Amino acid sequence: MSHTPPAPELTCAVRGPYFDELSVGQVFDDSPAVTLTEGRQAAHHAIVGNRLRLVLDDTLATEVTGRGGLASPAFVWDTVIGQSTSVTQHVKANLFYRGLCFRRLPVLGDTLRTVTTVDGLKRNSPRPGRPGTGLAALHIVTTDQDDRPVLDFWRCAMLPLSADDAPGDARNDLSGLGRAPEPAELGAAVAGWDLARFRERVPGPHFADLRVGQRWQVEGADVVSSAPELARLTGNIAAVHHDAGAASGRRLVYGGHTIGLALHQLARALPAIVTVAGWQGCDHVGPVHEDDTLLSTVVLDDLDPLPSGGGLAHVRVLVDARPSASHDDVATRVLDWRLSVVLA
Repeated sequence: MSHTPPAPELTCAVRGPYFDELSVGQVFDDSPAVTLTEGRQAAHHAIVGNRLRLVLDDTLATEVTGRGGLASPAFVWDTVIGQSTSVTQHVKANLFYRGLCFRRLPVLGDTLRTVTTVDGLKRNSPRPGRPGTGLAALHIVTTDQDDRPVLDFWRCAMLPLSADDAPGDARNDLSGLGRAPEPAELGAAVAGWDLARFRERVPGPHFADLRVGQRWQVEGADVVSSAPELARLTGNIAAVHHDAGAASGRRLVYGGHTIGLALHQLARALPAIVTVAGWQGCDHVGPVHEDDTLLSTVVLDDLDPLPSGGGLAHVRVLVDARPSASHDDVATRVLDWRLSVVLA
């Protein structure tokens, strides 16, 4: 039996937009909503780890927050970033995040919906021998099933042009993209939590035990494994995390994978973290590949007390990667992450 191929006009390319196909103000709200479940969270923990006590211990979580089944902050932001990748399937690199702030800390069973808006576009200067690219500044807003705000932040993705001679010359100034959340905003998500109870139940160091300028070098590195599995788990469709051809011959690890392992190591340095309140910023300063080994240095930049006790510790986590193919201990900087954590 012969087979007649479909007419060309009936064939449709399934792909995300290129840089020159975006416009400022364009809204993407077509990603599937995702319900946070115990199974999805367990799979996430298996890949990036988790040592946050309120996520692991429902009894303690209920005593401190009034509810059990808290979702890991990293599981939440990875899910949200995955929902935003309908815009960035062709991404070449995610340069940075700005101003991530939890407006509410979800529990398992909550359903997240994300809207991504193009806030700015800047076409990069041509480079001989390299395809044309541009930077897309994206504002990401997530709500739950009751339309309550959950997350609000910006990220900047580098996307290719559809062709080097593609029309358009967007030159928005992206330097002011996003803003760092204020301490009052960062503390709002834990208002009403019984931080004194957490302090009674959990060994320190707690907020009052810390001093600005303290530094921790985490010994015992973590290997990056199951990279495409994490991308699929979180709905991340960026081709460079799945297709070596799209990544010039070697898949790139999703940036949230590096961040998740950094949080896992941070919680070893500060084991009494209550939760993550938000990020001032996060810069991916070097590529990470599967089987690389990551090591973190933690620096305490500042402290802000909360009205109900405890406070915010503003920390900087510097992550170095040792390539899997390396036969020595040479490591290069891959992440500069500035975040605020709640301590009792």
